[in-house]
This record gives sequence, structure tokens and C-alpha cells, in this order.
Amino acid sequence: MKELRILAVEDSRRDLDLIVREFMRSGYRVHAERVETAEEMSERLQYGSWDAIISDNALPNFDATRALAVLHLSRLDVPFVIASGVIGEERAVELMKAGASDYVSKRNLSRLVPVIEREVRDAAERRERRRIEFELSKLNSERERMLSQRSALLDINNAVIASTDRQSLCQAISDAVGGSLPCNTVALMLRNAESGSFETVVAQSERGCFIAAESALKEFGRQVLAMRKLLTLTLPSADRRLPGEELLLEAGVRSCIAAPLMTKAEPFGALILASCITADSPACDPDFFAQLSYQVALAMENMLSYEQIAALKSRLERENAYLIEEIKSERNFEEMVGTSPAFLDLIDKVRRVAPTDATVLITGESGTGKELVARAIHARSLRSGKPLVKVNCAAISAGLVESELFGHVKGAFTGALDRRVGRFEFAQGGTLFLDEVGELPLDTQAKLLRVLQEHEFEPVGSNRTVQVDVRIIAATNRRLDQAVREGRFRADLYFRLNVVPIELPPLRERRSDIPDLVSFILATYNRQFGKTIESVADESMQRLINYDWPGNIRELQNLLARAIVLSTGSVLRLGEDFPPQSAATAPPRSSASESPAPPVANQELNEIERQHILQVLRDTNWVIEGSGGAALVLGLHPNTLRSRMKKLNIKRPRDL
Repeated sequence: MKELRILAVEDSRRDLDLIVREFMRSGYRVHAERVETAEEMSERLQYGSWDAIISDNALPNFDATRALAVLHLSRLDVPFVIASGVIGEERAVELMKAGASDYVSKRNLSRLVPVIEREVRDAAERRERRRIEFELSKLNSERERMLSQRSALLDINNAVIASTDRQSLCQAISDAVGGSLPCNTVALMLRNAESGSFETVVAQSERGCFIAAESALKEFGRQVLAMRKLLTLTLPSADRRLPGEELLLEAGVRSCIAAPLMTKAEPFGALILASCITADSPACDPDFFAQLSYQVALAMENMLSYEQIAALKSRLERENAYLIEEIKSERNFEEMVGTSPAFLDLIDKVRRVAPTDATVLITGESGTGKELVARAIHARSLRSGKPLVKVNCAAISAGLVESELFGHVKGAFTGALDRRVGRFEFAQGGTLFLDEVGELPLDTQAKLLRVLQEHEFEPVGSNRTVQVDVRIIAATNRRLDQAVREGRFRADLYFRLNVVPIELPPLRERRSDIPDLVSFILATYNRQFGKTIESVADESMQRLINYDWPGNIRELQNLLARAIVLSTGSVLRLGEDFPPQSAATAPPRSSASESPAPPVANQELNEIERQHILQVLRDTNWVIEGSGGAALVLGLHPNTLRSRMKKLNIKRPRDL
């Protein structure tokens, strides 16, 4: 049975009995007391606990207004409900404004029970809310204290995080600790790796405390290292446990605290604080100092690991430089093969430009070997010991190209879950090869120009400036001068890139190199496919020489790979399907002295390509980008497809 304690401001015993009866009918066991004066009500509130107060409007010596005033003085949160016979609306509003919870007519006491239940429930919720707020206040106070300590730890961490060498890190720790804690002297002792003894690496002192008592503080640090636990000392001490305490007292030291710096195996140093401020407390809170010393130990341990990594890195760099020199002695211009005048002229340009740091722009048709030339320039440059980093500008979406080149910080954009190092930073000290540079968006071209001019950039989402020393080699199969005139490429960037232009001749202009190229490719694919083809039939070789090769060396490689895979003998013979139908009308060469045959078949190839692209565009409803776009079906970058459409005069119908 539910219990209810009611204090009734009532002069009628009969009316109180009626009220109690209503609650009993609703299943309550009621304890009710009746008061008729302010003194009686004040006494009951002081010495009793009540769930609700039910008050008549007016008693001979007391009324509801004065009863509310007594309740307010008690500062108790007890529901106050008016239960009266007849009361005017104006009076009811006045009492509600004074703090009454509700009003019930004695003519309808059945309404009193739900009103009291509601008010008792609301009062309980208010008390619970105040309790929770009080607990939260306590928690917030504790949280603020912890945040204050963490802030101090963070300040120290920020002070040491940028230091990697031993001396600067030790000095940063000393400066940070001295600036964050109430102490006059900070000393850092470290074990000497060779002798095994502990030496004072750095000390920061005011009023000469450490200088005057250096030996005594060192002895205190040795005790800490021997016991492997935090120690505090208040001077003068009762047991005289530290030799040389007189020296500390003479220097003005009144308290010391020290903690060992531990690795997983054993202590490698100690952090010591001394204070001249007070004689009845340590230099700082021991619990907080324990956290601080743990963080300092981690920083020092990381520094020791960094020293080991740096030593290994130096050794690997020396070994890598040796291996690179060994490889260079066995290779000549990588896989570039040929003896034609056009090829030899190209090799001469590469030899002359490679040792310089000049920016190079390589142009030529697709498949002519622009990447091979870039690698040859890098291999012959003074930067050959550093990386050659390649970026295919046509293969990166416009939204990610800046992140790819310059990197980004964590949270720079949706999906940037961690910091990313850009290609410029990867190529630091080496060479960056920008393939298909003509596909870069205009806004990225502006940032690239700044890197070329200022040798610095900011990663995406960061205000940190990164300095770089990178040589740029760019390549394109587009006419950049025409793109400049059409507003698709910045003129200032074009002139920056076009310092040393190298134009690669198409394969049809160096036909005399085809036999050498065929031999080289044949040897490569023999090893790759496990074949033993020794030569190419004369008639097949002549057909290879006479073909115009619109796809240049890449097309030659692909055709030979297919022929070698399908070949069954030791002599390679081309099938009847070569040359392709589109090139069959090209006039054969009568002798090696004649000029190259004009590319008659190019118009037919362009028309075939145009019809193919048109059909794919119709099938995809002229959607270029996306999962169902024409670029994906054709295996092209969207920007490359747009360029081909413009070249082939393909335009979207106006009714679509």
C-alpha cells in the first residue's frame, strides 16, 4: 500500500477526514496532521517530512497566503495545493502566482487525488534533478582539476615533440618543466651508454641552487635510481638520509622531488626538481610528478629509438647509393634502343640536360616513350640517388589531384581519416615526373606554378608551409601552346615548364630503329613468356618497317607480344591480319633512303575512332563521367575523353 504524509492547513476536522477518505479510497495509507497557525506550520515543517501540503483558503487566524510565506521561508520543495469551498477566480490566480501548485474545490474532492499524485511526482523529479546537478557539479570540479593537469602535461609534450636530437630534447624538457611547475631547479640525469655512469645532461636553476649543491642533488638522483621509485625530501629532514643536506640548505633548497626514468628493462635516467619556496611541502604534487616523469621517460625513450633509426637509415642510404652505382654501371639509358639520327639527337639532348636542374617538358605522341626519357634524365642527374616520383595527372580525379600532389591533413575533407604525404614531399631531393600535365585543372595549375617559383606549398587543409627541393620533368601528348591560346592551360605555367623542350619523334620517323627495337622486345618477351624465338622472318620484318605505327612503340610492343605468344616456331612470322585493315592502304617504302610515307591511314583511323566514341556516347545517353559513363566504358579519363571529342568534332545533340 502506498503511503502519503499530508500537512493540512485546515480548521475543520470533518473536512480533513473527507480528504483522508478520498486518498484511502485510492489505496493510500495516509498520515495527516492539521495546523491552524503559522507557528504550528513552521514547527511541523522543521521537525517533520511531508509529501504535500493541502491548505484551505482562509482560517480564522491564518490564510493560504501566509502559509505559502512560511513554506518559502523553510526552503523546502513540498507541493502546496489549495482545497477550499468557494474561491473567486481572481483569488485563485493570486495564490498560484504566490507559489501554490494547484487549486481544488472541496465540492469535487475526487480531483484532489490525481492533482496531489502529479505534484508529488513532479517534486520528486525536481529533487532528483537537483541531486544529479549537484553530482555533475562535483564531477565538473574534478574534471577541471584533471584538465588543468592534462593541460600542463600537454604543454610539456608540445615543448618536446619537435626535438629529436639528445641535447635539444633534454633542454626542451628542462625548459618546459621549469615553466610549468613551482620549482627553482630542474636537473635531468642520463646514463652514459659507453661508461654506464649517470651524468647531468642539463640543469636549469634560479639563484644558483643547483650549482651550489650539484653533488648533493646528484646523490639524491642516485638514490632514486637505486630504489627505482619516486622520492620526496623536505629540508631539514629528521633522519638526515641524504649526504650533503647542509649544502642544499645553504643553497636555499627547502624541498626536492625526483623520479626514475624507466624503460621496460631498467632506469636510464632521473628527473629532479628542487624548490626554495617552502619548507613544508615538496616541489610539486607527487602523483602529478609521477605522470610527468612517465611522459618525460616516453619522450626520452623515443629519442633513443630515433637515434637508432637514424643510424640504420644512414647505413641503408650508403648501401643504397652503392647499389645504385652498381646498377648504373650495367645499364645505359634504361630500355632506350636505337641508332637513327632522330634517336641519337634525342640521346644527345638527354645527356646535356640531365646533369642540370633545369625543368624539362617532354612532348610527343602517345607511346613514344616519354616516361623512359624522364627516367633516363633522372638516372643521369645529380639527383639520381633520390627518388623519381611519377604522377599521372590524367588518372587522378579533379577533386583529388591537389591531395595527391601536395598531401592533406587529417579531417581536411570527408574521408580524410589520416594525414597523407603528397608526391612533392615523397620526391624531396629527387625528381617529380608529371605525366599528362596538360590534364591538370586550372586551379591546381596555379598552385603548381607557386611550387615551381617559391619551392613551397601548403598541404590541403593545413596552414603549415612545406619547403621542397624537387626537379620537375613534365610530359604531354597535347599541344600545350594551343591549350594556352584556348584558355585551358596557364601561359605562365607553360613558360615555366617549357625551359628545356624535348620532342620525341614518332616511330614512323625512325624506321631504321625498328629492327633493333624488335630484337630488344623479342629478347624481353622470350624471358617473360618462356619462348625461344631466335629471329623474325625477313618478310615480316619488312612489313613491320613499312607500317606507320600510329600507336608508336607501345603498339609495337603489344603486337609483338601477341605474335610471340601465338608463335610455335623459332622464327617469328606475322599473320595475315597484319597490318590492320585501316593501315593497308599506306604506301610501302621502296628503300631505306626514301622519306617516311605520309600517314594516309590516319584519317580513316580517326573516323573509326569517332564512330566508336559516338556509339558509346549514344549507349550511355551522353553521360561522360560516373559509374555508367562513357569514359569508364572506353577506359579513358573523363578529361581525356572530352579532349578526344573536341579533336574529333563530337558534340552533344541539342535535344538531349
